[in-house]
This record gives sequence, structure tokens and C-alpha cells, in this order.
Amino acid sequence: MLRRRVTRLACLALLGCAPLAQAEGVLERVRAGGPLVIAHRESSVPFSYVVEGKPMGYALDLCLRLADVVRQRTGRKDMPVKLLQVTPADRLEAVRSGRADLECGSTTNNAERRRDVAFTIPHFITGARMLVPAASSATRIEDLAGKRLVSTRNTTPLKAVQQANRERLLNVEILEAPDHEAGVVMVEKGQADAFVMDDVLLFGLLANRPDPGRLKVVGRFLTTEPLAIMLPRDDPAFKQLVDDEMRRLIQSGEIGAIYDRWFMQPIPPTGRALNLPVSYLLRDFWKYPSDQVPF
Repeated sequence: MLRRRVTRLACLALLGCAPLAQAEGVLERVRAGGPLVIAHRESSVPFSYVVEGKPMGYALDLCLRLADVVRQRTGRKDMPVKLLQVTPADRLEAVRSGRADLECGSTTNNAERRRDVAFTIPHFITGARMLVPAASSATRIEDLAGKRLVSTRNTTPLKAVQQANRERLLNVEILEAPDHEAGVVMVEKGQADAFVMDDVLLFGLLANRPDPGRLKVVGRFLTTEPLAIMLPRDDPAFKQLVDDEMRRLIQSGEIGAIYDRWFMQPIPPTGRALNLPVSYLLRDFWKYPSDQVPF
């Protein structure tokens, strides 16, 4: 009787583990005729944003290059690409749950997020700064003591200012915006005295304002942000393919032309250029491209 019970428990345990053992990877699903699902953002200029219903941007261009490699590896030249719009609040869950295979935006690779998802080699390195009215004298977070500061919900800059506010006893009222566009609008309307976000996103948002002279980007970096494409955490074959292609794009110099298109040339919808050359941090990191970051 005891032996029979043990046998039944062992069988149940094996059945319970079967779904994990049979989990389908992205490449297997594509070979079977499934689509590659690319998540994009609405207002992460110039990485991933929407103009007149069309997703575009630097990170999205990189992901479309990755899609070409997936087609080649799987032999599915007819592989469809499905675009899925995500927000700062649900982007990690979209990848973690399998709704998206790649998240192509402005997401920071850090230790907390690596518990749930994987990242490939960074395509940009930036840091959080402040967007304030042109007439503002604020240049540091300390200058906002007793005032209102906004950052985007579920982002690393928001966590950084919350920590600084606690540790330095600044008494700053911290507000949360649902997306980057909303944070800028709150500063324009006087609902917040500063918007804290990655500086490259601030410059991108500023370039697309009707009157960019009303606002300015100020201050030193509050954080260091290696931005990278997210992908599933437990799919080593897919990650190897993505990493290899990102490394090839960097070492061949092909990524430079894609970078220039979005950071050095006029971009939609206003036709203004950001004029942001590759930083020394990113240039040094690309000398030995790796998905390993010290954060």
C-alpha cells in the first residue's frame, strides 16, 4: 500500500512538472507558424513612439532587424510581426507573461527587473535629469524642497527621487504620471514644478512640444540608466540569437546608422533633430558589448 501511494505521488509530481518541461520557446513557436510579438511604447521619443497611428523609433528599428534574424534562423520567411502597445506600468508583465517576445522601448536593465525578464546588450546609456519651466532657477532636486515633482509611474527615476526624498528629508511632494507625455503636460500647466526622467527622453519630448522654449532640461544625472530590449527570462536559444545579432550590429558599425537616423537627423512628427551624438559612456561600453551591467 505504501509503495502504491509513493508511486501515485511520483506520477502526480511528474505530471505537475510536465508543462514546465514542455514550455515552448519563441523560436519553436515561430517555426510552427506563430508570430513574433514586439511590444512598443506610445511616447518614448525617439526610442519607441506613435505618430498618426504608426509605431516608430530607434529601439523599434533595432527590433525589426532582430525580427529579420528570427525569420532567417527559423526558415519562416513569411513570419508575421505583431505590434503590441504597452505602458510603463505593464511592459514587464507583457514580457514575463509571454504576451510579448521583445519589448522595444526605453527600459532600464537593472537587478530588480532581471528577476522577471532578460535583457540583451544595451542600445543606450542615459541618466535621469529634470525638466523645468524655462524661468525656473532649480538645477538640483534639493531646490524642489517643499515643491511638487512628477515622474512616470513604475520607472527607475521615480524610485530614485522617492529614495532621495526620504533620505535627504526634502519634503518634496512626488506625483506619478501614467506616461511621459502626461508628466511634461503637468509641468506646462503648473501642476508640477519639475518632471524627472531619463534626459534623452526629456530632450525627445521637448523637441516635439509646440513651444519648446517654455521648458528646459537641467541638473546632473540622478541615476545611470543602461537601456536595453527586454525578452523572456527562460528562453536561452532566443536570447543567444538576439545577443549575437545585437553584438554584430554594434561591432560592424551598422547600429551607428540606425542611431544617427533617430538622434542626429530630423525625426517625426515635428521634423526637428535631437542632435545627441553617441555619449562617451555608450561608446566605451560598445567596445566590449555585453548584456552584463553593474546595476
